[in-house]
Amino acid sequence: MFSLYKKELQSYFYSPFAYVVGALFLFIFAFPFITGISNIDSSQYKFSFPNIFYNNFFYFILLIPILTMRTFAEERKSGTEVLLMSSPLSVFQIVIAKFLAVATLFLTMLLATLFYPVITMLTGKVVWSSLVCGYVGFYMWGLACIAVGMLMSSFTESPIIAAVLGELAMLLLIFVDNLASSAFIQSIPHVSGVLNWLSTQQRFTVFSQGIFRLGDIIFFITLSVVFLGWTIISINKRRWSRG
Repeated sequence: MFSLYKKELQSYFYSPFAYVVGALFLFIFAFPFITGISNIDSSQYKFSFPNIFYNNFFYFILLIPILTMRTFAEERKSGTEVLLMSSPLSVFQIVIAKFLAVATLFLTMLLATLFYPVITMLTGKVVWSSLVCGYVGFYMWGLACIAVGMLMSSFTESPIIAAVLGELAMLLLIFVDNLASSAFIQSIPHVSGVLNWLSTQQRFTVFSQGIFRLGDIIFFITLSVVFLGWTIISINKRRWSRG
């Protein structure tokens, strides 16, 4: 499994792909700094790193489907899926190896943004509890989105379609909060309770306040595991349908 993980990770870093996406990621993260500093009217500039994550997450999720669209769709399009499925690795190991490769790439991109709090620390004050919780919450949220994107990639042989499906699925996941707060859903307590439990935005808000809750960590892990499980089922179904 490690060999596949290494191969997948190298496929990102041995091409311009990871660097282009990483550059876009850093630009999106830096944009609030640029606009905030350009509009500054005093000697002090206050901001919140978790709020930067939260307010720009819509743009961040545009990038995540780009990372995941190649995981299975590209294998199917290029015809290498048959070779992959005939390898000694189980479908479980293949899915986990690919997931860990994308998760590592996402972590690398996230670590690159530490440049900003370090600079802030040199010239101002950083609230470390809020910063650390914000990073952890954003990464856990990102892992769930990666699992969603991989599931969408397992449905098609077109990376573009996989990216579009992944984007739609992630938007639906994010806007569960808006659906739960609608008057119609509020009138159905059981449905409202389920949707509120599925809320990712509310759980990230807790992280942004510098609070670790075991239940929120378990939620994001469970969400990732569920979507990875569905990905394994999807790949296995296609594998057996081929005979």
